[in-house]
Amino acid sequence: MHDPTTRRSFLQALGAGAAALGIQAAAGAEEKPIQGFEKEPADPNVSKGWTPVSDRKVRVGIVGYGVCQFGAAFSFQDHPNVEVVAVSDLIPDRCAALARACRCEKTYPSLEELVKDDKIEAVFVATDAPNHARHCIEVLKHGKHVATAVPAVFGSLEDADKVFEAVKKSGLKYMMFETSCFHADLYAMRKIYEAGGLGELVYAEGEYYHYSEKPIDSYKGWRVGLPPQWYPTHSNAYCLGVTHGSFTEVSCMGMPSLLEKLQPANNPYKNPFGTEIALFRTSEGGMARMAVSWDTPGFSGEMGRVRGQKGTVYGQYQGLEKKLPNINRPPLPPGVDPGGHGGSHGYLMNEFVLAILEDRKPLVDVALALNMTVSGIIAHQSALRDGELLKIPQYKL
Repeated sequence: MHDPTTRRSFLQALGAGAAALGIQAAAGAEEKPIQGFEKEPADPNVSKGWTPVSDRKVRVGIVGYGVCQFGAAFSFQDHPNVEVVAVSDLIPDRCAALARACRCEKTYPSLEELVKDDKIEAVFVATDAPNHARHCIEVLKHGKHVATAVPAVFGSLEDADKVFEAVKKSGLKYMMFETSCFHADLYAMRKIYEAGGLGELVYAEGEYYHYSEKPIDSYKGWRVGLPPQWYPTHSNAYCLGVTHGSFTEVSCMGMPSLLEKLQPANNPYKNPFGTEIALFRTSEGGMARMAVSWDTPGFSGEMGRVRGQKGTVYGQYQGLEKKLPNINRPPLPPGVDPGGHGGSHGYLMNEFVLAILEDRKPLVDVALALNMTVSGIIAHQSALRDGELLKIPQYKL
């Protein structure tokens, strides 16, 4: 890149994220928080330039607290255009804790009861991954917009088709909260790509490393032995979250784990792999290597890089474009914390709320959510077949 001003701006935009990685690593060594929930350093300018688009409040219900306390982690309760009407968790103590965290008095014992509340117009599904598809469909059936934690579906192509049809039939907003899409670096990649600074992508890499020697607590133990490529969106976003395209075919290789919990006899999925590395063909004709690993100690997190016909982003932009677009993430409403997973939580929640208020498609709509998720399901099938090249179903609105 020839313009030193734009290069300096790019590095400044990414500098806070890079610094945060060092802070997170140090904190992790002492307290070992659940990976991804380390908060970014406070930014006093995060709300600078924010202007409201409406004075209306979206009436939201939140379902699921769990070990990650995800239901309260995205700051719905702090958004000036949101009223948290009711919350729910199957476990009473967690339900009460979620209500306190969201400053909400009304609770329901289950999602099935909460969605009957006519005052609620949108629901955030932060429940266990195996139930995301079923719960989102139930929300849509009751005429409410829905946002969901990742992944969109859990290992089921049939569920993927059901979710897709339910969203299309409802005409309502659906958004998957894929955190990598609002990492500072990926946000910059997307803006440069949209401005033509990358051209079509020739190659992309995405990596999601999440080492845990002991199983993380989960509802009915769903995380134990989870096939890595069934939870692929944090890495796949480093291509599809840039282009909004899809993967069309895949060859994936897997490697067995040394960890006892990941032995086939010790997990409900009979999954033999702790690491799966997928090579995808993209809808643009390029290639992408996407890695997911549960069992390799060392640095962890979600990261990636892209290389296009006109430019590359690998820590910084290098390419033919001399003047870059604004690559800074948009301002957040006052009081909304960027939160964890690279400071993405607040941005994802705000994007969902704005999509409702502005009556537009959210960033990670149902097509992109399923293209990110289903490609991983097929990748795991390929790994079980020793890397056989397999076609991937396509979703397009």
